[in-house]
Amino acid sequence: MDSSSLRGLLDEYAELEKQLADPAVHSDQARARKLGRRYSELTPVVKAVEELDVAREDLTAAKELAAEDPAFAAEAQEITGRISALESRLTELLLPRDPYDSSDVVMEIKSGEGGEESALFAGDLLRMYLRYAERHGWKAEVLDSVDSDLGGYKDVTVSIKGKGADVDGVWSRLKFEGGVHRVQRVPATESQGRIHTSAAGVLIYPEPEEVEVEIDPNDLRIDVFRSSGPGGQSVNTTDSAVRVTHLPTGIVVSCQNEKSQIQNRARAIQVLQARLQAIAEEEAASKAADARRSQVRTVDRSERVRTYNFPENRISDHRVNFKAYNLDQVLDGDLDAVLDALARADREERLATAGS
Repeated sequence: MDSSSLRGLLDEYAELEKQLADPAVHSDQARARKLGRRYSELTPVVKAVEELDVAREDLTAAKELAAEDPAFAAEAQEITGRISALESRLTELLLPRDPYDSSDVVMEIKSGEGGEESALFAGDLLRMYLRYAERHGWKAEVLDSVDSDLGGYKDVTVSIKGKGADVDGVWSRLKFEGGVHRVQRVPATESQGRIHTSAAGVLIYPEPEEVEVEIDPNDLRIDVFRSSGPGGQSVNTTDSAVRVTHLPTGIVVSCQNEKSQIQNRARAIQVLQARLQAIAEEEAASKAADARRSQVRTVDRSERVRTYNFPENRISDHRVNFKAYNLDQVLDGDLDAVLDALARADREERLATAGS
């Protein structure tokens, strides 16, 4: 980034600081939250620039003193190394950010090849993400589910919300989870002890605070039905569950976990907006520009992004050649190592692109 663009960011930071000090701004919570996130996003950049300026001044002084006292030459060399590290850090901070990194997410987990075993594995994946959310202090809520006969899920939709003010929110951590997740293990339904391979698919969408997609009410068909629990057991004596169908796209969203029909309808439309937003983003972006948008279209175990091998207690992410032998811990929500590997690969790719 050239000096004029960097100066523009510093000026923007100063202006944000001024606006956030104005009590009137905080009367509009949505605006204050947006300004606060941008301020938090720019803070590391400003600090890096300030540290770099101080280091460069120190280097100039050290070089001048070294001309009179050679003992300062070593200090000048140490400062030069520090400047190089700060410049690399600033370059990384100035990389274009994913605009949805601070967003909450809507995640769908679908069983695929493998019948009941695939549905059981979908349940394992759901528990893994719920435990990961719990570890990070996030709020997770199952919005809708289609249970399988053995206790798994044929299809389950979950909302995961962060702490609200974080620049790096839920999307920044989970955005690479979309794709086919393959499992290798002896199924509960297998009497001969043979290892089977099945798969479940994960779809994930950012849930922006301000959804840009507008939905024409005339494009919606809304049906109501009675909420039910596992095994079809009725948990509600009124028709409070809602199914929303978006006629132009055929997308269907169901929600039955809220207390009233009105709440379920609002939540279903919110999920529909997130899905339509994801479709709009996908259509607007080049398919080759962002590999993470190529999420699972069919849950085919041959098109996997990750493998969970139970006999070896091994997890493998095939996109970044990550491999670890702590599958039991990963399924209990200890996902950070594999997510860090994916984030690191993405950062390195963006650095390489910026430098070419």
